[in-house]
Amino acid sequence: MRNEGKTMSRPIVAIVGRPNVGKSTLFNKLVGARLAIVDDTPGVTRDRIYGDCEWLGRQFLLIDTGGIEPYSEDIILSQMRRQAQLAIDSADVIIFVTDIRTGVVATDSEVADMLQKSGKPVALCVNKCDSIGADPLELYEFYNLGIGDPFPVSSVHGHGTGDLLDEVISYFPPPEDAEEESDAIKVAVIGKPNVGKSSLVNAIAGEERVIVSAIAGTTRDATDTSIENRHGKFVFIDTAGLRRKSRVDGVIEKYSVIRAKMAVNRAQVCVIMIDALEGFTEQDSKVAGLAHEEGKACIIAVNKWDAVEKDGKTMDTYRKKLMSDFSFMSYAPIIFISAKTGQRMDRLFELIKFTNDQNAMRISTGKLNDVLAAATARVQPPTDKGKRLKIYYMTQASTRPPTFVCFVNRKDLFHYSYQRYIDNQIREVFGLEGTPTRFIVREREQRS
Repeated sequence: MRNEGKTMSRPIVAIVGRPNVGKSTLFNKLVGARLAIVDDTPGVTRDRIYGDCEWLGRQFLLIDTGGIEPYSEDIILSQMRRQAQLAIDSADVIIFVTDIRTGVVATDSEVADMLQKSGKPVALCVNKCDSIGADPLELYEFYNLGIGDPFPVSSVHGHGTGDLLDEVISYFPPPEDAEEESDAIKVAVIGKPNVGKSSLVNAIAGEERVIVSAIAGTTRDATDTSIENRHGKFVFIDTAGLRRKSRVDGVIEKYSVIRAKMAVNRAQVCVIMIDALEGFTEQDSKVAGLAHEEGKACIIAVNKWDAVEKDGKTMDTYRKKLMSDFSFMSYAPIIFISAKTGQRMDRLFELIKFTNDQNAMRISTGKLNDVLAAATARVQPPTDKGKRLKIYYMTQASTRPPTFVCFVNRKDLFHYSYQRYIDNQIREVFGLEGTPTRFIVREREQRS
């Protein structure tokens, strides 16, 4: 069940090592999906790939990196080294992968030095220990790296991965300390490059907290800005802009997509910024989709409104167009702002507080079922071959986002269109503006 009341951020674990030691194979085994390209050609994983992992109830983000060749002059290898360094810098724990078949080589020692300088906790994985039985004698050579106890692993078969993950999660903070208790609302400002995200955070903070530049993609990292004003306490997480995949060509740009995903994960409210002059683009839809899929409270903020030529109908026309463009998140309120002039900043804070409360709303089972009874009386549930859908009752399972469990006679009859109708009826009564909802449908036999 989803955590209620506060937002937990998942620790980041980076897999690093020289080329061709089996990092991508290990990544695929741990994530449980073939997300990384596996090839015997050294250096195939040129970009970091990331995936969600869970071990013993602890969730974390796993990052696969390109192989590190510390002193290579090759352009691609040097980019991979930079990318791996970025992963190391952002990681909470590092899995250092080596190869039992080659033993310790000079590059392993150089990578070990890099990791020791980072000061991050490291789990040493000695891969390709494919035979079952006593640990191979060659394993002891890896103590020379000075990283700690080596863990024999077969990433192909999965042997030893449990012990390795036990070591990894031992470095995580205890669950209750994973995110400090705070009454501040965490807000992620997301959007494609150059829509004015940094300008908005600066306008709110009243100072040049993040570098503002007209060059797209200037913000390389996610920066937290704590603000307390008459509206309450807030933490703004400014993120690097999300670009179309075809445009994510620089190493740092790929890194910023991961940071943006992490910022959305940490946030309670996402402000999705649109450039008023450029209008809606496909990339805006993808950025919004990140927040929607994570179940966050959402606000669509149209920035640079001061620069738009207007007549009496401009805002109304623009709003209708956006409602059509963002039809998949029709619950999200739309606000027209200017980070440059400070236009409607007070209203933005009011919306952040309001949508955060809506995202955390809890509705009693009695009130939910009153709405359900009225809704099913007004529009009969669908039938198929003489069998009618019966919704026995519904209850709210969790918040952030509000998640409802419906107990029915047949799941296959509870079509998406009827779910949406029930959702609209609930929203009509209780509001739930600015937040997505989730429906879990459970089948059970009717009691005799």
